Amino acid sequence: MIGHYSIYTDGACSGNPGDGGIAYIIVNDENVIIKEFSRYFPNTTNNRMELLAVIFAIKSLSDKTYNFTIYSDSTYVVNAINKGWLEAWEKNGFLKRKNADLWKIFIDISKNRKIKFVWIKGHADNFYNKKCDLLAKEAIKSHKLY
Repeated sequence: MIGHYSIYTDGACSGNPGDGGIAYIIVNDENVIIKEFSRYFPNTTNNRMELLAVIFAIKSLSDKTYNFTIYSDSTYVVNAINKGWLEAWEKNGFLKRKNADLWKIFIDISKNRKIKFVWIKGHADNFYNKKCDLLAKEAIKSHKLY
């Protein structure tokens, strides 16, 4: 039987560009948090943080037999996947595309994985999204480089 994880991600930036933070929460089938993570990044942008949160979450799960549903309030990330923008960017060699370095990493780590992306309204009534937002903002305040 193939397992499933729900992954909630968020990125934040104080200024754009400015100090940034990422966070993710991974929840199993029983709705139990199995992993929570946040980290600070200096001199970055909000879109980089949103995408980097997804990358860090996927990289943290080495078991490729699990399916993922990634919930993000980033239309940049979700639309790039769900609307096929990423495929077009890749075909064009990421010509004049920001964050091409991160998108290439995403493509590499998402191969042979079943990942579904779902957009959720940010700062609404989703407990895990709110918690990710809080964790990302706390990471910015900490200025801790790991």
